[in-house]
Amino acid sequence: MTLQQQALKVAISQLGQHENPLGSNWGKPVQDYLKSVNIGFPASWCMAFVYWCYEQTGTNPLIKTGGVLRAWNEADKKYRVTGEPQPGDIFIMNFGKGLGHTGIVEKVDANFVYTIDGNTNDSGSREGIEVCRKQRPRNKIVGYLRYL
Repeated sequence: MTLQQQALKVAISQLGQHENPLGSNWGKPVQDYLKSVNIGFPASWCMAFVYWCYEQTGTNPLIKTGGVLRAWNEADKKYRVTGEPQPGDIFIMNFGKGLGHTGIVEKVDANFVYTIDGNTNDSGSREGIEVCRKQRPRNKIVGYLRYL
C-alpha cells in the first residue's frame, strides 16, 4: 500500500468526527489534529487534519503547517501536480486573501473530485464542523500535492 493510500485509509477512518462544541474549531479529536502542527488553540483545521492523517502512517513528508497555501507554496515542486488527480492526492483550493481549503482525494471522474475533508460541512464550507466526504468541481482546485 502506498503512502497516499495509507493516508486516505486514515482519513476515511475519521469520517463523522466533529468539533465539540460544534462551531468551536476545538474539542477531541480536532485538538489532536491541530496539535500535530503545533497549534494549541482553536483554529481552522483542514490542513492540520491532512497532516495528522499522514502522521498516522509513520511517514510524513508534508511541511508541518496548519496553513493550506503555505503547504502548497513551500512544497518541493516535484510534489506539486496540476494535472490529473489520483486517489490519495492532497487537493488545494485558493479563495484569495490567504484563504484556502484542502483534503484528501478519494476518487475522481471527468468533472469532480471526491474528497475526505476536515473542517467542512454538508454545504462544503471551508469553515465547517466535521470530517466528511465532499464532491468538488475539478475547476475549483488549483493543484494537488502527491507524495508517493
